[in-house]
Amino acid sequence: MPSVPRFGANYVPSSGWFYSWLDYDGAAVRRDFADLAAIGLDHVRVFPVWPWIQPNRAIIRERAIADLLDTIDAAAEHGLTVAVDLIQGHLSSFDFLPSWVLTWHKSSLFEDPTVRDGLTAYVGTVARAVATKPNVFAITLGNEVNNLWPDSPTTPDASTAWARDLLITLKKAAPDVLALHSVFDDAWYKADHPFHPVDAVELGDLSTVHSWVFNGVSRVDGPLGPATLTHADYLVELAHAAALDPARPVWLQEIGVPGPDIPTDLQAEFTRRTVETVLPNPALYGVTWWSSHDIDRSLLDFPDREYDLGLFTVDHERKPAAEALAELIADVRTHGIPEQPAATTLTAPVNLRTEPQRRPEVAPGSEFHLRWVEARAAGPVRIALPS
Repeated sequence: MPSVPRFGANYVPSSGWFYSWLDYDGAAVRRDFADLAAIGLDHVRVFPVWPWIQPNRAIIRERAIADLLDTIDAAAEHGLTVAVDLIQGHLSSFDFLPSWVLTWHKSSLFEDPTVRDGLTAYVGTVARAVATKPNVFAITLGNEVNNLWPDSPTTPDASTAWARDLLITLKKAAPDVLALHSVFDDAWYKADHPFHPVDAVELGDLSTVHSWVFNGVSRVDGPLGPATLTHADYLVELAHAAALDPARPVWLQEIGVPGPDIPTDLQAEFTRRTVETVLPNPALYGVTWWSSHDIDRSLLDFPDREYDLGLFTVDHERKPAAEALAELIADVRTHGIPEQPAATTLTAPVNLRTEPQRRPEVAPGSEFHLRWVEARAAGPVRIALPS
């Protein structure tokens, strides 16, 4: 019987969103983590905001790191392990960058050596601090750092070197935790994107994928269509196929129920059926829901879908996705994951490692993707890359 993967949530504070780091309230964090532990989650992914820790290239604020360490302690008090993302960077459509890379100091995060020096100090200092906590199991360079392009110019070679060098710094500072690189799915589907699939499956200790059905897949066949419900599994398969190491795990680091793609009355069913589909995948490391809590609508200027992605409301009420996820977690921990029929294999039309300019040929709605979805209806479908 397949092993049960990790289940967690991307932590969005219920009070004040990430602005809460500016006026830290440990009691509020603990109330939020009590919500998550109550539905059976085992981990949280947390997001310190880079410019609030390093407002000047020479300053790394000890008080801000202390607040992050208290968040990690709060998670431990509720039986939760923690993954920390370092460079935010990008969060829910907003980019947070320190003043020393903007306006008169405008520089590319990925190409400027002075910025790299500052980031190296930041990554090493914060990673070293959080690694002292025994419940920290992973550190990611940052949340979907490829969203910071094109505002920060880069090339494929520069993007690779940037992530590789900072991961070396991270691993030296925190040798006993997973060191990871996170990108959103333009890296898998867009022809000219300067972050390539090979980086996602070679840099860091495991691969991460973010499955968002507003990327076009929900337009293929609707909120409960097979393309929509299998997209997470499809991304896991693409990542597994592109890795040279067949044993390299794939972490479904983000998945959620964005409206209007997934209407409120279908969110529980989408959650249950999507997670049930991907759980038996032997490459799967874990499932981490986006997000833990809604965003208070008194906060302005977010894209509308961002407000309601939480498993819980800002008043700590469980939402349909939370109920569905809790039931599923309890079931698989009691009964395990059912055995699946033998997998079939489809060969992709493009080698994602060597032909990144052809990535649209495996994108949602492509001929290959639709053939994979059709075959997936009969059971698991592995993906092979042509030689």
